[in-house]
Amino acid sequence: MSRFSTEVLAGRAATAAAAVQLNAVRATALERARAAALAAARPDELGRVVELLGLHLRVSGIRAAVGDLLEVLGAVPVLLEVVGSTTEDLTCLPLGRTAGIEVGAHVRNTGGPLRIRVGEALRGRVLDGLGNPVDGGAPLASLPGLELVGVDADAPDAFTRPRIDTPLGLGVRALDSLVPAGRGQRVGIMAGSGVGKSSLLSMIARGTEAEVSVIALIGERGREVREFLENDLGPEGLARSVVVVATSDAPAVERLRAAFTATRIAEWFRDAGKDVVLMMDSLTRVAMAQREIGLSAGEPPATRGYPPSVFGLLPKLLERAGTNPRGSITGLYTVLVEGDDMQDPIGDTARSILDGHVVLTRRLATAGHFPAVDVLESISRVNSAVTTPEQRGAATRLRRMMAAHRDVKELVEIGAYVAGTDPDADAALARKDQIESFLRQDMDDQTSLPETWARLERLVATPGAPTPVGAGPSGRPPAALGGGPSAPAPSFAAAGAAPSVPAVPAAQPRPNEVLR
Repeated sequence: MSRFSTEVLAGRAATAAAAVQLNAVRATALERARAAALAAARPDELGRVVELLGLHLRVSGIRAAVGDLLEVLGAVPVLLEVVGSTTEDLTCLPLGRTAGIEVGAHVRNTGGPLRIRVGEALRGRVLDGLGNPVDGGAPLASLPGLELVGVDADAPDAFTRPRIDTPLGLGVRALDSLVPAGRGQRVGIMAGSGVGKSSLLSMIARGTEAEVSVIALIGERGREVREFLENDLGPEGLARSVVVVATSDAPAVERLRAAFTATRIAEWFRDAGKDVVLMMDSLTRVAMAQREIGLSAGEPPATRGYPPSVFGLLPKLLERAGTNPRGSITGLYTVLVEGDDMQDPIGDTARSILDGHVVLTRRLATAGHFPAVDVLESISRVNSAVTTPEQRGAATRLRRMMAAHRDVKELVEIGAYVAGTDPDADAALARKDQIESFLRQDMDDQTSLPETWARLERLVATPGAPTPVGAGPSGRPPAALGGGPSAPAPSFAAAGAAPSVPAVPAAQPRPNEVLR
């Protein structure tokens, strides 16, 4: 067969495939129009509330699918979401206050699950967990270009996801160099309470290379929301972000739906060809909301009181982030571990699904080291795909120095370490000021990805001037050794002074926490 004939046949096959796809789209549109017409022609079914018990309501006399929204009719209508169904009644959870609802109240089906408005006009807006504006701005219905979509969607198919091979700068040096992120990666930020998770997210929102940030604050204290928006995120960060808020006093269904609302907004921007960063604080509180819902629906408790539905929910939510042929969603999910226990069931499950994790430690936070990233316990599973061999070599060199210092820290503390025993430890001790300066970062300090790698390469290539034994970062003895109150305390958080004698004096202050 000639080359011309082959090309003709290929062209005909492509035309036929396109025709089949067009017919399928038309058929789907006709089916939707027919279903909408039938729904409009059918009179509303009315059910009744037959029981109010704890968090849930039971409704009978009406048909609905799990996930559909019902409306309790009254002076102040209340939305319900169906979370369970039997042949006799529906189990529902409220999306608002239940005060005033009584047994026998009429209930109608709204016609489907939760739908929200999405589009470019959402940038700079603050929404609740159901997609309604709470910032006092214009109603979303009055804004042009917004689409009405359901919050539930399928994750990208595994075989259509482009590979993650492009780095994404987050603006945080400790992450960009030692735990590098790729466009479309999903990362867990593991930490206890009060160690700087929200501050780290605000740094990323302002410093990331992504075009859009979608931030979900789920289960947060009401006091913290405004502080985060005005102090941490600021006008600059908010202008390029969409914020979804469901505070701790919101109903469990709203807290759960906030996670899917934020994800659906991020998906719209991804489908529009954008690189998006989706930040969710916190995944643990999403799981807690699902626990409330599951237990109310009659599920048995399992690991630490979490019902089985929680562990089925997490992959469905997390797999929706990632790449598709048009754009990417880089997901950053904070995980609130109980008692700083990194083996917490939600944290353990999240680590098994995500593409990496960042560990924030209370030890670093209490030492005043921010961001409190324990880089030796953090990992990026796409590191080799988004960095060059030279970059990986520099990062590995710094990790080796920090790990070596951690191994000999007790010897240094008691004055038993002998210089020259471990070259990596010696190098770490010789670079204390430089490493500390590199790993610490103020919230307003934004560093580009090329600048971060350039600083790291200079750091591992130049030993720096050794600091006298027992001296602080300024070269003067600290106050503990008679240096006076103005002398800063020694800090090995980013390195340590290179010993110039076999043993460190017994009065040597404790090494900085970062290298531990």
